[in-house]
Amino acid sequence: MPFTLPFEIDPLSFGIGFVAASLFWLLVSRMRPALKEWREGRVVRRETAQAKRASGVEENHRRITLRRAQGMHLAAPLFALDEILIPPLLMAPPPRVEPNGPIATDEIVTQTVPYLPAWPEVGTAYHAPTMTLERALSGGSHLVIIGQDGIGKTVALAHLASLLANQDISLGALSQNVPFLIHVADLSLPVKDEKAVLDPIIVAASEQISFLDKGRMEDFIHLVFKSGRAMLLLDGFDELAQDGQKAVVEYLTLLFKTYPLPRVVATALPEQTEGLLEMGFAAMTLLGWNENRQAEFARKWGEHWTNFVSREAWAQTSFESIDPLLLEAWLEFGNQRLTPLEFTLKLWGGFAGDSLGPRASDAIATHIRRVAPVDTPAAALETLALQAVISTQPVFDTRKARDWVRKFEPAEEKTAEGVIASEDGEPSKTGPLGQKKETTTVQTPTSGLLGKMATSGLLLTHQNNHMRFLHPILMGYLAGRAMTAFNAEETLLSQPNWSGKLLAMRNLAAHGDATRLAENLLKNEDRILERPLLTVARWLREAPRESQWRGKVMAGLARVMQAEDLPRGLRGQAMAAFALSGDPGAAAFFRQSLQSHSFELITLAALGSGLMRDVKAVDLLATSLDAPSGATRRAACLALVAIGSQSALEAVANALMVGDDDLRRAAAEALANDTHAGYETLKDGATLPDIIVRRAVAYGLGRVPETWALEILQNLQVQDDQWIVRTAATEVLDSRAPANDPRVPRAFAAPSETPWLIEFAGKQGVGITPGAPATDILLTALRNGTSEERLAALAYLKRTPNEGVIKALYESLHNDDADIREASYQTLWEIASDGASLPNPIQFGLA
Repeated sequence: MPFTLPFEIDPLSFGIGFVAASLFWLLVSRMRPALKEWREGRVVRRETAQAKRASGVEENHRRITLRRAQGMHLAAPLFALDEILIPPLLMAPPPRVEPNGPIATDEIVTQTVPYLPAWPEVGTAYHAPTMTLERALSGGSHLVIIGQDGIGKTVALAHLASLLANQDISLGALSQNVPFLIHVADLSLPVKDEKAVLDPIIVAASEQISFLDKGRMEDFIHLVFKSGRAMLLLDGFDELAQDGQKAVVEYLTLLFKTYPLPRVVATALPEQTEGLLEMGFAAMTLLGWNENRQAEFARKWGEHWTNFVSREAWAQTSFESIDPLLLEAWLEFGNQRLTPLEFTLKLWGGFAGDSLGPRASDAIATHIRRVAPVDTPAAALETLALQAVISTQPVFDTRKARDWVRKFEPAEEKTAEGVIASEDGEPSKTGPLGQKKETTTVQTPTSGLLGKMATSGLLLTHQNNHMRFLHPILMGYLAGRAMTAFNAEETLLSQPNWSGKLLAMRNLAAHGDATRLAENLLKNEDRILERPLLTVARWLREAPRESQWRGKVMAGLARVMQAEDLPRGLRGQAMAAFALSGDPGAAAFFRQSLQSHSFELITLAALGSGLMRDVKAVDLLATSLDAPSGATRRAACLALVAIGSQSALEAVANALMVGDDDLRRAAAEALANDTHAGYETLKDGATLPDIIVRRAVAYGLGRVPETWALEILQNLQVQDDQWIVRTAATEVLDSRAPANDPRVPRAFAAPSETPWLIEFAGKQGVGITPGAPATDILLTALRNGTSEERLAALAYLKRTPNEGVIKALYESLHNDDADIREASYQTLWEIASDGASLPNPIQFGLA
């Protein structure tokens, strides 16, 4: 039976419906591009409207950021930052090596002086290659600026914030980025919800914004972070204890997950990056000031003090008039080992006439007296600082802090419990270390002793009723002084290393007996990095010469420096610690080592003698110019120029005139470190008839950061009648501004997108899974690859510091290739600095 429909189809109606439907879909298909264009236009119009609304907010935000940045330095009560700024310089890191990648040009310092990010004083003294913040950011990587306390990390961030706020053209494409300059104390952490990840930044950035802009600030920040134009400048990470740093790292992890485009620049101590490197941050070491930069700073300070500060009515009644000749002599003495902070405070004390003495610790004590409230007992300041350190709370709750200093409150001040605080100005033997009593104190930070400290500038206030000291060095100084009366060694030793602990121990060593601390630290074995020894070695500069523990530390440094099987990076740190101690015994040790049969030891001893400017070592160093080792001869040239006596400079000038090609080049490059006699010698050398001298001088001029040197090089490149000189000048000019500088930190491509690794894996018959760390193939490259492949693998392996990676790095420390050994040591140092635990090599069957 044939199938029949249960209804009848009218042909006319069917035809009309078919035609109507066809016309409808034809119209829709024709309108689809127009609809898409309308939707896209709607998005653009919405974004344009948002940008217009945000432009006013952005302008105000930049202005407020600039004003805040200009006040982020110790001398802010006297000058704006730009008035006295010495632009910060970073020590250029070792070049990133990749097969078929760009090759960095070596010069005398990179060939001779070990890369010592924890002891940048060596690089400062020998004029190591430098890099501006703008240049370091050009590679697209997040940065963590590392350096000891007082080196100027906060000023570096403030300078960068000022450049961004002004949209300075030196930043290139980054000039359009929006700076968010925030101290970690102003971040309300933790944040668990991805949707609220920007809330801490919004709250912190809205603190100083006008009332009218507060409502638009949230939309503005969301827009800027989403577009990738945000530059988060995070200050204070270096001040936190380990738990606080972990909270910040967790927050940044969540921020990058939600907003992967913005850039971040943070600050940290050299050996406490605590996870930042594993996240992809590049550690860049901030350099201190050499003599030239100190002189420039003193000139700027003197000009502004004379023209402005000294004419103020309050200055004329507060400061004594100082004989200019006496002041000049005072300021020229004993500056070699001072940090920028210490030199600043010394200058301030000299011009103000209120200095307590010539030492760095005297300058710090003077400033504490300068900013502390009048008639406040020193014991109250020391107790507050010590409690902040032993509780690992550099950013402390004001309610707890009031309990810490309650006994020092004036009699009329009362707590919420109605208990009258003691007027006793002397700390008891149990006060700072006693059980912390929880109270229901309800006074605000603007009341009582803490309020006076905030008003005077010794303490800074933050969100959520929190405070911190003006600078961690001031807190460390006061805590160390307090420890001379209270036994806090066990508490400190139980803490992981952090800024407050390290500074307190260092100041105890300067003002009291740190024998127990030193002995306990030196008991801890660290065969790879010798961190306990080097930590205690930092105390030598300020500690009394008769301290019982000094001999053991000096002996430990000598042992490390003389050990031929240790990496130069580690032995170089021992040399730096020796030299910066200022101990006469160190100079004698270096002179003795200059007569060694080991050229590696002679090289280190020469660098140490130069750091100490030991004129007694000149004859021995001059003899080393004839050594068969190129590194030794280069080190001798650098040391002689650093010493700078007439006989030392004559020895280097003679090497330039009569040495072989390599020695002449070393002499010329070393002379570039001397801005007076060295510069004149190079100028004269460029006109001498000796071809080899002119060629060597070209390399020396390449290290002179002056316009006249560039002009001489350009003249040699074009007009010199000898091709060998023209070629050298061309080589130097090309190396001054390489298009793709391998020293500039750049973000790492994924292993599956890295050409050299893909090629290497193919030769091994394996592939690389996208999204995987490729640890196994990288370990194979480290063990069996070419020298370039091994160095390239190390850069990736430090991101995955598991047990297998650490074992392979231990094995690489004994590699026949010196570059591999040093790079492996540096990788282990960075892994340990980032928080990884390094097991004893014996665990892997290694000696």
